[in-house]
Amino acid sequence: MTPPNTVTLEDFHLPGELIAEAMSPALLIFLDQVRHNVARMIHATGGDPDRWRPHLKTTKMPVIWHELLDASVMQFKCATTREASLLLRLLDEKAVTGADLLIAYPLLGPGLTRAGHLAAAHPSTRVSILCEDASHVENIPRDLGIFVDVNPQMNRTGVPLDDVERILAIAHQADDRFRGVHFYDGHIRDDDPAVRRSRAQALYGQLLEIRSMITDSGMMVREIITSGTLTFEAALAFSGFDNLGDTTHRISPGTVVLHDFTSQEMKLRTDLRPAAVVMTRVVSQPADDVVTCDAGSKSIAAEAGDPCARVVDYSYLTPLTPSEEHLPIQIDLSRGPAPKRGDVLLLVPRHVCPTVNLAEQAILIEDGDVTGVVDVAGRGHELFDKN
Repeated sequence: MTPPNTVTLEDFHLPGELIAEAMSPALLIFLDQVRHNVARMIHATGGDPDRWRPHLKTTKMPVIWHELLDASVMQFKCATTREASLLLRLLDEKAVTGADLLIAYPLLGPGLTRAGHLAAAHPSTRVSILCEDASHVENIPRDLGIFVDVNPQMNRTGVPLDDVERILAIAHQADDRFRGVHFYDGHIRDDDPAVRRSRAQALYGQLLEIRSMITDSGMMVREIITSGTLTFEAALAFSGFDNLGDTTHRISPGTVVLHDFTSQEMKLRTDLRPAAVVMTRVVSQPADDVVTCDAGSKSIAAEAGDPCARVVDYSYLTPLTPSEEHLPIQIDLSRGPAPKRGDVLLLVPRHVCPTVNLAEQAILIEDGDVTGVVDVAGRGHELFDKN
């Protein structure tokens, strides 16, 4: 499959009734592409789904989580209690036992209480959270496992990589609830895959030194979690993560399930395909070389910069900065004509995760047919603990 700025509409066959009946903007999920991406990720792990702990913040829909479970993925990561609640209910409905969920967020206050209630209500799944302060351990409900969140120089959350005493203090305070180390290296975003690999693997070497210090202190490190989308290949290629004895290493990218054009431009070797697009219509032509479509920043994420999307089959169209309900698109008239008012365009998002969160519902397409409309049930946040 060619990159998102040159893919063709043949890659995203739209049923005629969808174009005729569905209003825009609309989030479309191509389940065939989802299954392809899940299969390619498991292939990348050497055929071992236990090496992958996908982040559910991207997909937010149980229909997609079904695909992960059907592929024998049993380890998950999420960011919100809403995502956690949905997954735990799904696992119970499917009578799945032995699954494992990390709420990868330093929850406090009512959010922490809610996580504890969820873990207690769904004992068939192991639930854990992150911790970066030993004094906080006593506030964490007993039903929750604990991962030390280590900051790999990203400076978002976690204990600084060189503060070994603090890391050891958390592990020992957690005692039998200590699960391992969480290490999200999402700041490594170099365009060159070789540079990304070198930077990430240097950090992984330091991480293994921390593991050794923890085990030397008498604690077992059951799991090391690393790597989002742009570094998972570096982690899987790092020989230090092989043969860790009682420690399991897992990667945790979630974007890979749906893919987006940022990931495609970063030259991942794993063959992934865009599985989520926003269907939009041209509604105006305010200038000879500009058309405007109806997918603004309320339907396609804009926080990652311009262009916020690529237009499928129109490499000479470049989206400009969107407003709330409008996306102006620059036309290179030397390469092709302007789309007409009413024309349907497909947009591959620059950043698919928040794009999915913007949609209330998604249209499912499989084998060229619409197979359903589902709620994006994991979007947003819970306000109160309804246990």
